[in-house]
Amino acid sequence: MSKKVLIVDDSLYMRTVIKDALEGAGYEIVGQAANGEQAIDLAMDLQPDLITLDNILPDMIGTDILAVYKEEGLTSKVIMISAVGQQSVIDQGMALGADDYIVKPFTPEQLIDRVNKICQ
Repeated sequence: MSKKVLIVDDSLYMRTVIKDALEGAGYEIVGQAANGEQAIDLAMDLQPDLITLDNILPDMIGTDILAVYKEEGLTSKVIMISAVGQQSVIDQGMALGADDYIVKPFTPEQLIDRVNKICQ
């Protein structure tokens, strides 16, 4: 059975890049969110196996969303994806329970490789 994925990014282009890459690798995209509120609602409703989470959204930052996921007991794996590659931000995301952190730009191959590693 294919793994279910929720994609969270305010950029339609970035959501499409991630969706195309993951679907091509056999993952099932069950939802897409463009802001933090949607990211939280959809994650709770869908209980996906994996969430790709942009760190900079119009209404919230990804680390705040991660904190909510933790509080709610969500068991999904989370890969943070952000143009912000500062070590302090990466460390904060990982400390809050992210399973991996990818800095933009990245190739579809890099994304698939990282997703496959944490979804085994």
